[in-house]
Amino acid sequence: MKKLIHVEGMGCQNCVKHVKEALEALDGVTNAEVSLEKNTALITFTNDIADTAIKSAIEDAGYDVVKIEAA
Repeated sequence: MKKLIHVEGMGCQNCVKHVKEALEALDGVTNAEVSLEKNTALITFTNDIADTAIKSAIEDAGYDVVKIEAA
């Protein structure tokens, strides 16, 4: 299963790293592909993850979630 997350506030590759690490720390996430150019993160996961948990992880890392959608 995959979800596409639109993220605001990333300005460099270090930001990308922070978002990627925050998402991959979530239980069930097997991969996170974060794009600075598109301001998105595509996560692959094995068990259902609530959008609120995804949003909290990114916001706790210091970034804003604009939208979360199925991919």
